Amino acid sequence: MRVIRNTFAAAAVAALLAPAAALAQEPVKIGTVMFLSGPAAAPFGVPAKQAYDFVIEQLNEGKAPAPYNKKGFGGSKIETAVVDEAGSTTTQVTEFRNLVQRDKVDIVIGYVSSGNCLAVAPVAEELKKLTNFFDCGTPRIFEDNDYKYVFRTSPTATMDSVGAALYVKDAKPGVKSIAGINQNYAWGQDSWGDFEASMKQLVPNIEVKTSQMPKLFAGQYNTEISTLLGANADVIHSSFFDGDLEALLLQAAPRGLFKKSMGVLTTGETVIYKLGAQIPDGTVIGARGPFGPYAPHNAYNTWFHNGYKAKFNSEPNYASYQMVQAILGVKLAWEKAMAANGGKRPTNEEVGAALAHLSYEGPGGLVRMTNGKGHQAIMDTAYGESKYANGKLEIVKIKRYPAEMVNPPEGVKSADWIKSGFKK
Repeated sequence: MRVIRNTFAAAAVAALLAPAAALAQEPVKIGTVMFLSGPAAAPFGVPAKQAYDFVIEQLNEGKAPAPYNKKGFGGSKIETAVVDEAGSTTTQVTEFRNLVQRDKVDIVIGYVSSGNCLAVAPVAEELKKLTNFFDCGTPRIFEDNDYKYVFRTSPTATMDSVGAALYVKDAKPGVKSIAGINQNYAWGQDSWGDFEASMKQLVPNIEVKTSQMPKLFAGQYNTEISTLLGANADVIHSSFFDGDLEALLLQAAPRGLFKKSMGVLTTGETVIYKLGAQIPDGTVIGARGPFGPYAPHNAYNTWFHNGYKAKFNSEPNYASYQMVQAILGVKLAWEKAMAANGGKRPTNEEVGAALAHLSYEGPGGLVRMTNGKGHQAIMDTAYGESKYANGKLEIVKIKRYPAEMVNPPEGVKSADWIKSGFKK
């Protein structure tokens, strides 16, 4: 009778556990958004999509290095729904709603454009859908709002601008004047504002010669280049990206703009593999963090860099790195939440609670979710200068800056932190 009772008890437990186990094994559907067409596709969207394809394949096969080696998300296969980010912010809000309400995705990872992130964030909150921004840089996301369901596992543009200013001060100690050419929307305005304010703190008597703000994707910059040449600033800052950056470099090269003035390109890493010969020696190159040529020599970078290069026969750029660490961060949070609730499939709220304040290693090094009440990442950063030799562009004179030196403390707005003289 004891054997029979034990058998019935075991069967009852198994029956109770079966639905939970089956639920845990249901696929996890990730909705992902990046530029697949338009001028931002080649430098950002396509590399990010390639990184996405590589990493999802590796995770589903359990081939990523520990602690990412469990198949899929907690043993559940990852399925994907990919959306092109091209189009207006209104279009992106509609597409986001479609991912959540029509496609029934579990998580959304995406967005290159700062404007799209600003538009999508309140909608993600309204729909209570965990959303991780992998790239967009405006610090306004978490400095102007509190979100429960929105995260960003990459640093903000503040880090790029402060790091660039520190590098200029170190590399050109006699600098007396600066100028800028940046796109006239959230990303460009924030980038220039933080760089200008940082330079004024680091070099109190710095002269601002001119700030050019052409519209996004204008494509032609001869008027702005003429103004910059006339300004004769020691340093020219630009947060241009994608086709705008390529156009600026190609149009400025015959006129010697970045030979006359030191160019500081905070997203310059995206074009070094394509336009290496057209980038003057001594141009300061940023990669929006410790990515690409600045990535650490760790197991995660070896796995990702070598695998990506073998699969796509090209170098991964910073958008690729940011996509990888976005996926890995959500995977860790998902599995941490599962472990905390006895192996059951976690809710968006449980995954979000696990992702908040998380620290983890990726191909770009240490990611710490310390700001924005645990929703915003900070990282170290690095800058260096271009040098073209033997048919190849190299990055030399690299300087690295710790995360606390280039990111504001928790609860302090970027602009206020810079104006305070970077007080901790």
